[in-house]
Amino acid sequence: QVQLIESGGGLVQAGGSLRLSCEASGGTLSYYTMGWFRQAPGKEREFVGAISRNGGTTAYADSVKGRFTISRENAKKTVYLHVNTLKPEDTAVYYCAGSTGIGLPRYTDRYNYWGQGTQVTVSS
Repeated sequence: QVQLIESGGGLVQAGGSLRLSCEASGGTLSYYTMGWFRQAPGKEREFVGAISRNGGTTAYADSVKGRFTISRENAKKTVYLHVNTLKPEDTAVYYCAGSTGIGLPRYTDRYNYWGQGTQVTVSS
């Protein structure tokens, strides 16, 4: 069973950038499609993006397309979320998740494993 740990969150000004990392342990990262989600206070957890097992295919929510990029290094057991041109509405706890299913799932119930999240706060 894989464990996921996110890091890299923090406080950043609008227009800034961060690189979030998700490190896997206890399993083989390449077995999983990986997704990133976020949850703002009082809101449901929402899909940000996903990346296929070999990193060749990605999908993004319309709200982050062109600003966020997902990448992975299976040998390092790490998935990244590069967040650029941040906006105050990007403020949320960001979670990575692993799926054993097919495709690039956009729904939380398609993911089997979750990290504990990392806080991103964007000031205006």
